[in-house]
Order: sequence, then C-alpha cells, then structure tokens
Amino acid sequence: MTTIDPDLRIRSVRLAVSNLPRSAAFYEQVLGLPLIASTADGAQLGPDGEHPALLLAGIERPEPQSPGSTGLFHVAWLHPSRSALAATVQRIVRAGWRIDGASDHGVSEALYLSDPDGLGIEIYADRPRERWQRPADGHGVVMVTLPLDIEDLLAQAPDEPAARIAPQTVVGHVHLKVADVPRAARFYAGTLGFEEQARLPSAAFLSAGGYHHHLGMNSWQSAGGAAPPANVPGLRLIEFELADRAGLQELERTVAADPSTGAPEDGHDGSLRVRDPDGHQLAFAGR
Repeated sequence: MTTIDPDLRIRSVRLAVSNLPRSAAFYEQVLGLPLIASTADGAQLGPDGEHPALLLAGIERPEPQSPGSTGLFHVAWLHPSRSALAATVQRIVRAGWRIDGASDHGVSEALYLSDPDGLGIEIYADRPRERWQRPADGHGVVMVTLPLDIEDLLAQAPDEPAARIAPQTVVGHVHLKVADVPRAARFYAGTLGFEEQARLPSAAFLSAGGYHHHLGMNSWQSAGGAAPPANVPGLRLIEFELADRAGLQELERTVAADPSTGAPEDGHDGSLRVRDPDGHQLAFAGR
C-alpha cells in the first residue's frame, strides 16, 4: 500500500459561519490570527500574510447545528512553543472568552474552546518527538488524556500580553465527527495513504510522516449520523499541501485506482479534490 507524502502539512481550513463580522472579529481579536483580507462575503486570516490558514465564508440564512450530525469536531492550532501557547491562553482569558477544557495528551499539551458558532477549537503545543511514548510494537504513539498543569504552562507566558498569535503557528490537525470510525479510517489509510497512529474507543488518529495525527475522527456523538444541511455553520474544506508535484501525481494515481472514491472533483487550481465517506471535502496541492 502506498503511503501519502511524509512531508504533508495542512495549508488551510475553510469554515462557513452564521455571522461573518462576528466570527472574523473573534478569530482576529480573541484567537489572535491577523486579518489578511476581508470582503462582504468572506475573510482570510493567518500568521502568514501571503498564505491564509483560515478562510471564513458567511451563510445567508443559517440554521443551528445538530449535535448528532457529522462535521467538524475541532480545528487544532499548533503553537511553536509552550510560551507561545501560554500567550494565546492569556489572550483568550483577557478577552473574557470561555475555555472549555484542558488536557495533557502525552504527545502534546492542549486546551479547548469554541468559536461564536460553537465550532470546536484546540490550541496546543507538541512535546519533543523523542519524548512521545510508543506502543510495545513500536508502531504509532500512545495518546492519553490527563489533567494539564495549567499553572506551569501559564508561568511560560510573556510579561507583556501578545496581541497576535505566534508567527510560526499552523493548523496542526483537524478532528472530524464521523458516522463510522472504521469506515472513515479505511478511507484515509487505505485510499489516501495516511498511517494510523492511535485508536481509542470510537476514535482514530492518522498522520503522514510519523506525526501523532494530522487527522482525528470520532463517532462519540455522531455514530450513524448524516451530514448537516448546507446552511449550517461548519467545515467546508481542508486543504493539504504536499512536498511537490510528484507527490500529488502519486496520490492522484492512488485515488483513481480506488473505485469506491468516485470521480475526483476538479479543483480548478491544479489541486486534487475528493470527499471522504462522510462528505468532508479535501483538497491536495503540491508546493
């Protein structure tokens, strides 16, 4: 089985939101993502002014989410250091925004919150890869959920509040709500070539290049669920970047050889677009 390009990374995510100005203000002022461009219909944000990491689009007549539907569980923002993560926590708290939870996952330290539409957000920093615990067979990683030492983390925060998120912050992973975890994992591993790194009850974590996960998926609330209607806020696209055009061409051949995927969609920009079994749209492009 062909594995996906080990140098894969997530370039951007696209979200549909119920109130564009409100969401753009939240992501800029609370999360700290610089606003790159905005129109009446959308906004682009991210630490890199030339390559937006978050694209927002407004919905004309939005309807509320159903907890049992598939869709986005959270977008996870990987910080370059514990001090950078602490600065973001500090910014969120000073803005009066609620943090819903915090966990030590062994491979990383993470905190959780929701945007104005209730779409999940994780902010996290990785521990050094050499400190990740491995299973007895040496394949994958051991991921745990333990209490986070928040006091120790916040001790790393800068003396002066940081108005903006650290420049090296990226989308580290995206966690999805799926109807059937084994089905989704088979698609991401068997069709696209991601490697499974960990499996928990009703959840799986897959990646490229041995990372702990670029994609998470669970059915904790969404088992047997259907995709939400188009006018519900949520995830619209995950855009992945491969190292080069050769890696993209190899992926195109792999996808074309799997009849279960259907015809790939035209990205109109040289990218390969496919949908997973739950209807999440994915785009792959070379650097």
